[in-house]
Amino acid sequence: MDKLLSSDSMQPLTTGQRDLRRIHAHPDNWYPVAWSRELRPGKTIGTRYAGLPIALVRPREGGSVFALEDRCAHRQVPLSKGTVKGDSVQCCYHGWAYGRSGRCIDVPYLGKGKLPNGVRTYPCREQDGLIFIFPGDPEKAQDQALPQLAQVANPAYKTRRFGRTIKCHYSFMHENLMDMNHQFMHMKQMGEMKPRFLGQERTANMVEARYSFARTGGKQPIGEALIFGQKRDNSDKYAHRDVMTIRTVYPHQTLSIRTGDNDPVMDLWISYVPQDAQQLTNRVFGLLSIKRPGIPGLLDLAWPFLTAFTERIFREDREIVEMEQEAWNEQGGDRNQEIFPVICNLRALLAECGLPTEDDTAAPAAPQASR
Repeated sequence: MDKLLSSDSMQPLTTGQRDLRRIHAHPDNWYPVAWSRELRPGKTIGTRYAGLPIALVRPREGGSVFALEDRCAHRQVPLSKGTVKGDSVQCCYHGWAYGRSGRCIDVPYLGKGKLPNGVRTYPCREQDGLIFIFPGDPEKAQDQALPQLAQVANPAYKTRRFGRTIKCHYSFMHENLMDMNHQFMHMKQMGEMKPRFLGQERTANMVEARYSFARTGGKQPIGEALIFGQKRDNSDKYAHRDVMTIRTVYPHQTLSIRTGDNDPVMDLWISYVPQDAQQLTNRVFGLLSIKRPGIPGLLDLAWPFLTAFTERIFREDREIVEMEQEAWNEQGGDRNQEIFPVICNLRALLAECGLPTEDDTAAPAAPQASR
C-alpha cells in the first residue's frame, strides 16, 4: 500500500490497492494529437487518442482544423485516406462526404433526402503549432482553456518542438520528470549533480516540486552552458543558485528554471498522450523554450548543440521508462515501493484525476521463482 504525504497536514494518506498503471488518462481534458506542421491545407491525417482513431482535416481555403472519428459510417474505411472538398472530407471508397459537424452531407448515388447518420466529431483547437482535441464530454470543452504552452509566443525565447512515441504508461513519464533524484542516471551527460529537494505543494489538480543543484564532479556540458547563458565551474559560487520547479497540472507537466526573481532561463511544457486502448504507449509532445542571451543570434548558432544535448537526455529517460514498463508487464502489476513524498503525492494525484478501469484494483501476480 502506497504511503502518501499531504503537503498541508503531512499526515499519511493511502490510495488502497489500486494499480496506477491501469488507471486511464481522463478524457475530459484537452490533449495534443498532432503538430500543426503535419497537416497541410487541403489535407487530412490520421491520429489517435487512447485507441480512438481520429481524422484531422484542414480545409484548403483557410478554415479551422476539425476532428472526426476516423471511420466512414459506410464501410469503416479511414476518412484520413479521403479527399478534402471545401469544408468537408470525402471517403476514398464510395465518396460519402462529412462536414465538420460529423453529419453525412452527401452520398453521390443517393438523393439528399436519404442521407445516413454521420460520425462522431471532437472539439478541436489549434494553438502555437499544436492541434488539440477534447476526447471526453464535448459539453465540457468550452469550460476548459487550453494550457499555457511554455514561452512559445514570447520573442525573448527560442523554442524547440520535440516528441516521439514511447512504450510506457503515461504515469511513468510524470514520475520520471518530477523525481530529480534520477540525475544519477544522467551523470555521463551532466556530470555528478547533487539535487536538494526544497519542498512541494499539492492542490486538487496539481503537484509541484522544487529543487536546487550543485555539481560535485565532472565538467559543465556545453548544452547546460547554453541554457544558463554562461560557463560555470564546480565552485560554491554556483551551487544551489538556481531553482527548478516541476509541476503536474493534470494532465500535463511543466518545468522551469529560474535564478532569483529573474525570468526563467528555461521553460518546458510537455504532454503524454495515450495511444492504445490499454494506454501502455504514449506519444510525447514537448515545447522547450530557452531564453535568448544578450548577444543577438548566438542561441540560433548554438541551437544544434543544444538540440543534441537535450536529445541525449531525453533518450536516456525514454530507455529507462520503457524498462519500467517492461518490468510491469513481466510482473503483472505495479510492485514499485515508492518512498519519496512528492512522488507519493504525484501518484495519488494521477489516481484521483484519472479514469478508473474495471481492473485497476487487481492485485499484482506473484513473481515466479527463477530457475
